[in-house]
Amino acid sequence: MTPPLYIAIRFLGHRKRAFILSLGGVVFGVAIFICTQAQTQGFARNFIDSTLGSNGALVLRSRFESRATELVVPPKNSVTTEGKPRRHYLGGITNAREIMRISRQFPDVAACSPVLRGTLSARAGFENATVDLYGIEPAFHLQTTNLAQQLIAGSFDEFRNNSNSVIIGSRLADLLEVTVGDAIQLLSPGGEYRRFTVAAIARSGVGVVDIGRVYSHVRVAQTLLHKPFPASMIVYKLRDPDRAPALSRTFETLFQHESQSWQDREEANLQLFLTLRMSAAITVSLIILLAGFGIFNVLTMSVLSKIKEIAILRSMGYRARDISAIFLWQGAMIAVLGSIIGSLFGALFTWGVSLIPIEVRGLIYANHFPVTWNWRHYVLATVLAIIAVFIASYVPARRAAQLAPVETLRGSSA
Repeated sequence: MTPPLYIAIRFLGHRKRAFILSLGGVVFGVAIFICTQAQTQGFARNFIDSTLGSNGALVLRSRFESRATELVVPPKNSVTTEGKPRRHYLGGITNAREIMRISRQFPDVAACSPVLRGTLSARAGFENATVDLYGIEPAFHLQTTNLAQQLIAGSFDEFRNNSNSVIIGSRLADLLEVTVGDAIQLLSPGGEYRRFTVAAIARSGVGVVDIGRVYSHVRVAQTLLHKPFPASMIVYKLRDPDRAPALSRTFETLFQHESQSWQDREEANLQLFLTLRMSAAITVSLIILLAGFGIFNVLTMSVLSKIKEIAILRSMGYRARDISAIFLWQGAMIAVLGSIIGSLFGALFTWGVSLIPIEVRGLIYANHFPVTWNWRHYVLATVLAIIAVFIASYVPARRAAQLAPVETLRGSSA
């Protein structure tokens, strides 16, 4: 007997226009799904890379002391979480060097840097701004963050070699109308302004960082902020950022300091990007579903137009499952060809979109559509196409298999 696959090809060949329309629906759905997922994940990836490069994958902050809660009424400023004892937080990190030494023994830790953080007022000419001061040790911070790669003007060496210099965010530089070599003044809590030279300007890609951050040497920051401790947090770079939550819990227990992973820190933004990805996926999946309805109609019409041929095949000894296989093979060919061609067009569309100029200056910084090349997008689009086409093919295939050969031949000859 002739294999069902060969008969399926012959049946499709007799309805070329319908086949091309069905194939086009799958191709379009798969291509758009891949392209939209590449875009939405591209924006998320851009943000994640930028925030990891600026703020680290994990941050260790204030030391805490546990408080018994059975007999004592807790004060209003105490912190409690379900399943954890109440904590009393103490400002700053007094033993940052020791914590860093122990931290480096963990295989997931690639580098760490102490930071003294505080809020000050900055002034340049007639412009004023509230800034987030980061007192850093240049050697450590260079290893832990992407600060050196973020510089768009000036030199990191100039900052490292001059304790009276600062690095400021790009949007802050525009706000204060300063450039490399210009002077800015920082107001200490005591009410005195101290003059600094702008050694470099950095663009991290994260809006809140670029609009308000100023980097200075840690000793200078300690003097400006009048802090008795040299660090208010330790920033960590991890070899695998996805392990940050587990390592955060370990560090919190080990060091008795508040610890926060980048996933917790950016939870709201990550949820926003995830919602956008899911919304785009659902919308484009409807296109694939519509293509499935088109395939359903094509195969149903094919069954109706091939009733006589089906009856002849049954009378020749083809079983019901063989007849069903003919129409399932038609759907399978549409799904496979549509997925392959759609994946090629999806890659082409993704490449084309990545070249489109845009100007994003909010949560992230981008001059072109950021896209992510991820094989999972192609696999997921193919799986969705196969499921949709299988569902669309099953009912016509089952109907064809249930046709009775004797009654069909009798009816067609009447």
